[in-house]
Amino acid sequence: MSETYPRDILLNLTKWIDRREAYAIKGPRQSGKTTILRQLQKSLPEKKAIFLNFEDPDVLDTFEANPKEYIKSYITSQDRHFFLMDEYQYVKNCGKTLKLLYDTFENAKFIVTGSSSLELCGDMAKFLVGRVFFFELFPFNFHEFLTTKSPRLAIIYREKNTKIKEFLLKGTLPNIEGAEVFHREFTPLLNEFLTFGGYPAVMTAKDAETKRIVLKNIYDTYVSKDVIEFLKVSDPSKYRCIVRTLAALTGKILNYNEVSNTCQSYYKETKKTISMLQETYIAQLIQPFHKNPLTELKKNPKVYFYDIGLRNHILNNFNPLEKRTDAGNLIENHVLLALRNSFPDKTINYWRTTNKAEVDFILHLDNEIVPVEAKYQVFQKPKISRSFRSFIETYKPQKALIATKDYWNIEKIENTTILFTPSYYI
Repeated sequence: MSETYPRDILLNLTKWIDRREAYAIKGPRQSGKTTILRQLQKSLPEKKAIFLNFEDPDVLDTFEANPKEYIKSYITSQDRHFFLMDEYQYVKNCGKTLKLLYDTFENAKFIVTGSSSLELCGDMAKFLVGRVFFFELFPFNFHEFLTTKSPRLAIIYREKNTKIKEFLLKGTLPNIEGAEVFHREFTPLLNEFLTFGGYPAVMTAKDAETKRIVLKNIYDTYVSKDVIEFLKVSDPSKYRCIVRTLAALTGKILNYNEVSNTCQSYYKETKKTISMLQETYIAQLIQPFHKNPLTELKKNPKVYFYDIGLRNHILNNFNPLEKRTDAGNLIENHVLLALRNSFPDKTINYWRTTNKAEVDFILHLDNEIVPVEAKYQVFQKPKISRSFRSFIETYKPQKALIATKDYWNIEKIENTTILFTPSYYI
């Protein structure tokens, strides 16, 4: 990328930079981890921030021959040094090695990145208990996307999104007087984001054809090649079938037996593949919320994707939102990604009863639960589905959220306050 844009994660990375703990930044390939390291390097003292790329075999071989001596060779004074180690998962016994370096060099800060979950390589979490802060870097979220397209709209989004979070966390009601005046400006950008996703190289591509080629390249190199090698897949055609089937099931309940039958795969093999697709930041599953074992589902998860553009490439469907039969599924996926971005440490479930009453998401906030529904429709007045009403009557939450196309409102059912908000502000 010739031009770089600020990422939301930078604030947290700089916040604790003076602490002793190592950093581990994990996430999918091409999500911008190398760029983040370079941006971080610029904010650190010159000549005290050393960038090491472990995709370079010369760097990797020299480092692995004697890690302590290699790091020591860069330390030129008593000042604190920062080692930014890109694609660190290529290092053998990477967790054990990082612990050795951490214990040996007390005045050094180690910041490592890796594609796929770093716990998979060398049990990093096991070796570095209490010594490492983990961060996750995904493709651009909608706010970051807006900063590249319209800084003005990014500011508006931030203001509205903050109000929504204040409502969810504190119950503070936002001021929703007047019509939603920015709908015409936000809608085409949300459309683009839900069509091509947030991979940096895709976003900065100038036209739709180039975006599609870049997405194909990401799929071919990361999803199809790297992950297959990582998983040691013996039958790539079955693996690709599972990926395609998950893409078609976005926003739907996953039945492992049906996926196994569709792809002529063994049940255990299917479960393992799907688990690894989670670890490598391709697909994500959310589990059902249940308190009544007799009437509520408690087994099968729902499936979503970390990047909607990649999901659309897998299905070869780049039609605009208004021409899609799966528009509702895309909006649902978007709302989940937005909730995860706003509340990264909170549990999110879905709710479904044996009578098929369903609520898209149940967000757990401390001792509270908040039902969230994605309804990408034009509302003239507040509409609340029978399922949503059923959940409210059963669990009596204080707050609830309905994501709409362009509609603001506040409604009350008994003691539950429901905020209707445009999907592009969540």
